[in-house]
Amino acid sequence: MDKKLIFSTEKYTYLTNDLLHSGLFEKGTIYSKKFPDGETYHRIETDVLNRKVVLIGGTIDDQNTIELYDMAQGIIHAGAYTLEIVIPYFGYSTMEREVLPGEIVKAKNRALMFSSLPPCAEVNKVYLMDLHSEGLPYYFDRDIRCKHLYCKQIIMQASKELGGDDFVLASTDAGRAKWVESLANEMHVKSAFVYKQRLSGSETAITGVNADVRGRNVIIYDDMIRTGGSLTQSAFAYQQAGAKHLYAITTHGLFTNHALTKIQEQGIIQKVICTNSHPDAIIQNNPFLEVKSVASIIFDALK
Repeated sequence: MDKKLIFSTEKYTYLTNDLLHSGLFEKGTIYSKKFPDGETYHRIETDVLNRKVVLIGGTIDDQNTIELYDMAQGIIHAGAYTLEIVIPYFGYSTMEREVLPGEIVKAKNRALMFSSLPPCAEVNKVYLMDLHSEGLPYYFDRDIRCKHLYCKQIIMQASKELGGDDFVLASTDAGRAKWVESLANEMHVKSAFVYKQRLSGSETAITGVNADVRGRNVIIYDDMIRTGGSLTQSAFAYQQAGAKHLYAITTHGLFTNHALTKIQEQGIIQKVICTNSHPDAIIQNNPFLEVKSVASIIFDALK
């Protein structure tokens, strides 16, 4: 039985290499170069005709989104039998719905863009991971089958590494509280969240904590750390409520605007664990951060 061919965008080469270690995939190569005007040239060097193909890439910005789309289109045009697109980090989550009149819902537009890909012999599949909004898979239509993969096994294992069997699993706000509570119940630990009051379009204030965390180790989970503002706010609230030690776990570590340094310099959180779903996580050179691979989650989905 032929191995599945696996390709990736440039930014996600590291994740492809993780999966290749299993010995169950064959590496595909795409040649890329830049023209003087900035346009990117791609050529699929590996023959994909009648092959089952996996393509890994994240919509981390517009350039990478277009690169992923172009590669997918090229692989289909070259005659792949099946195409499975793995998007470990699906961006545009801040614009997943219209709040003000005239706002453009970028998350839906990007999903529709990938939905425009012509089908292979079998229906194309898209895998997304730990989405900020549960409704995003429903933006994909036509001949795309979309599946939401959850990294909870990685999160649970990381939580036990940090807190043992007795800790409080906490969230940064009430919006994520139900998911955190469900995970806490599965691990047989307590859960907590903070109450937030929105002061303006960009400012929030924490008004309280819903559970007793005095003298307890608290692990804060958030699906994404971008600027770290929500995390540092909630960490301070849990500390003020009497938490003994505080740690943080996230799936998507973007760490924009020196977020990791700011979290560390706050001096409350003792360690951060994240996955390598976003390439910005693996370029952080800081022992304060531990990065775990999502390759096992992807591997199980692709088997």
